[in-house]
Amino acid sequence: MSVHDDITAVQRCLDDLNRSLSRLEHQLGRGGLEIRRVRLDAEHLRESVALLRETAASPAALHRPDLVTISDAPYDISLWTDSDDEGLGARDRRAP
Repeated sequence: MSVHDDITAVQRCLDDLNRSLSRLEHQLGRGGLEIRRVRLDAEHLRESVALLRETAASPAALHRPDLVTISDAPYDISLWTDSDDEGLGARDRRAP
């Protein structure tokens, strides 16, 4: 399955969830905090899937960032000349 097919399948499941929630609201009433919370969560899921669909459709989603190679060579010791050791203070002074 492609990403588009998977997102479409998720969208169908969310549509089924929405229909089921409508039936529950009809049976239980709209006043309950629990049904409102579930309805709100379902709407958040719907918005998230829409964003996911937009991201998957853009060509930038298929482009991976270039990897940066980090050398195994040790750093130049002069980089640390005026630095403090974390929690210990400067090298030539006593720690608190």
